[in-house]
Amino acid sequence: MREIADGELALRAASVIKDYDGILPYCEAFYVESILYSAGRALEAFERFEKILHTGDPDPAYLISLVQEAVGHTAALSRFFWPSGLSCKGPKEIRQLRETRGKRLRESFGLGDESPLRGRSLRDAWEHFDERLDAYLLAKDSGFFFPSPMIGSHILADDPQANVFKLLDSETGCLVLMGKKYFYNTIKNEVLRIFQKAKLADQNGGRLKQSGDISIREHHT
Repeated sequence: MREIADGELALRAASVIKDYDGILPYCEAFYVESILYSAGRALEAFERFEKILHTGDPDPAYLISLVQEAVGHTAALSRFFWPSGLSCKGPKEIRQLRETRGKRLRESFGLGDESPLRGRSLRDAWEHFDERLDAYLLAKDSGFFFPSPMIGSHILADDPQANVFKLLDSETGCLVLMGKKYFYNTIKNEVLRIFQKAKLADQNGGRLKQSGDISIREHHT
């Protein structure tokens, strides 16, 4: 198979943007399957979390790791709708294709700026964890330190003398990382909604909902 030069890729990208709104019709199924994978893995991690949570004496570290796993897959999912790397080097047409593709997918799945998947705070907290930990430890030089993962009320983190490293409040769906609170239930609900829409699209031949369609299935009726 011959290697395709950047110039030819740029021309192809420009054509897909202009003529197909960012995604070729026969390529829609690839995005649907990818979205199903990321959303499905996130939901599976959340399900394991709920199951372990209601056992007799759950391990805080393991519970938090399951939330971390779910959020990691959610991060991959969110990048289909809000692509990263839009300012990196390479042909501008390729970057424009990512942006156009993201817009097309957001419209197909009914995602607006208010979607919890657009917020990057919890995602970034895990992706740049070592950097944030460096800064957190440099800034904290007094008070009580709690390095071990904990289960309890997130109100504990409001005490200015309590330096809470990791705390899970399952009653409110709050994860505290280095004193900062992240509420994950809205993320889980949004992932479930996207998974259900992707499942419907998959059953409909891997086709995306088009602008103006009432439902994905009606696009082919």
